[in-house]
Amino acid sequence: MIIIGDTLIPYEETFYISSIDEISNTKPNSTLLFEYDENILKYCFENCLLFGVVTNSLKESIYANSLQARYIICSNTLDKKIKDIAENYMFDSKVLSIIDSSEQIESVAMNKIDGVIYKDLLGKS
Repeated sequence: MIIIGDTLIPYEETFYISSIDEISNTKPNSTLLFEYDENILKYCFENCLLFGVVTNSLKESIYANSLQARYIICSNTLDKKIKDIAENYMFDSKVLSIIDSSEQIESVAMNKIDGVIYKDLLGKS
């Protein structure tokens, strides 16, 4: 299981962005995280960047996978639906459920989701 943002587990360097311009302020080879935006998604794909996309629908998740997102990040109300489709179509992207605390890791694991990401890494409070 992938766990991103936990203080106990080391994880890759991530940067939350909200525009293409902000990419220049990030470190090379870090993973960019952003809310679904077709322009940023296309830019990251065309420039072979590592990225995770916060999606709000199955359609957005399908586009994110097709454009080689490393992670499809979604709420726990959507994660199981996306994971089922991801398994059926053999997505390369990993599905991550957004969590508030480590108390939620077990329930996400029971749903066989690829991993979790803490909400505070996504500019959400």
